[in-house]
Amino acid sequence: METPLWQPSAQRIASSNLVKFTRQAREQWGIAADDYAALHRWSVTEPAQFWQSVWTFCGVIGDQNDGPALLDGHRMPGAQWFPEATLNFAENLLRRRDKSPAIVFWSEERLKTTVTCAELYSEVSRLAQALQAAGVKPGDRVAGYLPNVPGAVIAMLAATSLGAVWSSCSPDFGVQGVVDRFGQIEPVILFAADGYFYNGKTIDLVDRLKEIAAGLPSVERVVVVPYTRPRPPLAGIPRAVNVHDLMAPWRPKEMTFERFPFDHPLYIMYSSGTTGVPKCIVHGAGGTLLQHLKEHQLHVDLKPGERLFYFTTCGWMMWNWLASALASRAIIVLYDGSPFVAGGRVLFDYADAARINVFGTSAKFIDSAAKAGLKPRASHQLKSLRALLSTGSPLVPESFDYVYREVKADLHLASISGGTDIISCFVLGNPLAPVWRGEIQCRGLGMKVEVFDDTGRPLRGEKGELVCTAPFPSMPVGFWNDADGAKYRAAYFEKFPGVWWHGDYIEEAASGGFVIYGRSDAVLNPGGVRIGTAEIYRQVERLDEVVESLVIAQDWPPERPADVRLVLFVRLRDGLSLDEALAEKIKRWIRSNATPRHVPAKILQVPDIPRTKSGKIVELAVRNVVHGRPVKNIEALANPEALEHYRDRPELAS
Repeated sequence: METPLWQPSAQRIASSNLVKFTRQAREQWGIAADDYAALHRWSVTEPAQFWQSVWTFCGVIGDQNDGPALLDGHRMPGAQWFPEATLNFAENLLRRRDKSPAIVFWSEERLKTTVTCAELYSEVSRLAQALQAAGVKPGDRVAGYLPNVPGAVIAMLAATSLGAVWSSCSPDFGVQGVVDRFGQIEPVILFAADGYFYNGKTIDLVDRLKEIAAGLPSVERVVVVPYTRPRPPLAGIPRAVNVHDLMAPWRPKEMTFERFPFDHPLYIMYSSGTTGVPKCIVHGAGGTLLQHLKEHQLHVDLKPGERLFYFTTCGWMMWNWLASALASRAIIVLYDGSPFVAGGRVLFDYADAARINVFGTSAKFIDSAAKAGLKPRASHQLKSLRALLSTGSPLVPESFDYVYREVKADLHLASISGGTDIISCFVLGNPLAPVWRGEIQCRGLGMKVEVFDDTGRPLRGEKGELVCTAPFPSMPVGFWNDADGAKYRAAYFEKFPGVWWHGDYIEEAASGGFVIYGRSDAVLNPGGVRIGTAEIYRQVERLDEVVESLVIAQDWPPERPADVRLVLFVRLRDGLSLDEALAEKIKRWIRSNATPRHVPAKILQVPDIPRTKSGKIVELAVRNVVHGRPVKNIEALANPEALEHYRDRPELAS
């Protein structure tokens, strides 16, 4: 019988937040929850009780005003969470004001700094006063075009403390990508860095800011945040001011936090935008806060004073998720730059130097570290590290093996999955449970996750659509410029009316855990057999010759477009070429480790794999290029030039 890769010790279980929370719920509600499965059942059958308990256990700062936790809980969408409650998101994140660390920051091997809780509060106080004097009001949009630096957190907290709505993207977005996003929401203030560092290089943004500011007529002030130089030139940037000059007249003072309704808009996030102009997804303050507190404290077991790191940019929801850890009195650890400087060791160096307790990254980073032959267990101490989180794409079983073999044996490895759409997770880690190879551990508490077939029939032990059949607080409060909610309903509720359809292709395992096989809109269907793309990637990328891969279904033959053939693109190690022998080796490997249905009809070599800014490969964009169809909003891609390697390939004409 297969054994788990890791199990928590009895001491670790006993001291966990989840055990304390369960004890509190038993005392408050008289529930009989002896294990996680029973606790989860209660959390979705009595959601009002559960989320009330999360509010209390996590110490939300706010007023419930004698209102219920849930109204119209049968409606999806349409349920109302804490309809009488008021709170201020920033107040919850600024609850510590002592001299202990709040933010630790590294910029590759250049800059290192620590911001104390007192310093964070003072800087937010000053900037909030400056924004208020500039006319920022509740509901105004404030945008950030910033690297992952402490100033981005300060700007977000200052804006949200006033009830403004924060929206950000990373500075590697080009002019059109920024205007496509921020142009829809019409911000009044734009925070922007003068430049950023990546892979040892300095990228100047000043000229780009001139074009961006010209393309955003709603912006009344472009607040430039110096990063690559102390006094960046502002000439030519419309309505520009240095952030230090903006804040200069203001001194720190006690902040007065106005409290807003639970669903008051907090963040505007964006869909990846590879199939059109990005959707503007509006998230509420209360739902975001409550969901993040639950995930941090109950699923990650985050304690006050612990250090949480996530490798992310300000254009990915994991940045928002990371920032919320301040509400759990944790220290957030930021990194800006390439994860592969210093021979790929920099993040593990950081883990040791900053005494990181919870290390978050992407599945791609773990795979790349394995391919590069890194052995952090031998080269680093990693004494403080107790948990490693992975998201962005499915974490394959071989990556689980690598983590426990080469990173650390006593480690809670939690693959997590959700999305920008819910600014949180549907399935994630359980600190009380064993880790099984290749599996996400559990459904999130309060998340009624199920697997459906195409007709809406629940499945167990079979692959199907990830759905959520009951409301949860971090559902979007809507889309921007969607007054009647038609776009919102069409995005999530048309496929299965009254049920959230997420678009992931997933299977529930016998253990109660989950395996994700990729996006369901990229599922391959040769001969009527549904195959998740991750099933093929897992096999192909086990071969030493292959660095990474991408697979699509090509309509074939052209005169019968209802049928398809599989086409696999591979990026090989430097110096290797795809010859007939290697192509046959790849096919044999796939056939023997998967099924004949998984074997591609064509295998082609490419020098690069296109991906979004958050690192997700874009099968649909490649499929459009192969079929001669346009790729909409190419600005959403980190490396759009890579698409040219897939266009008009003569090998695909026969």
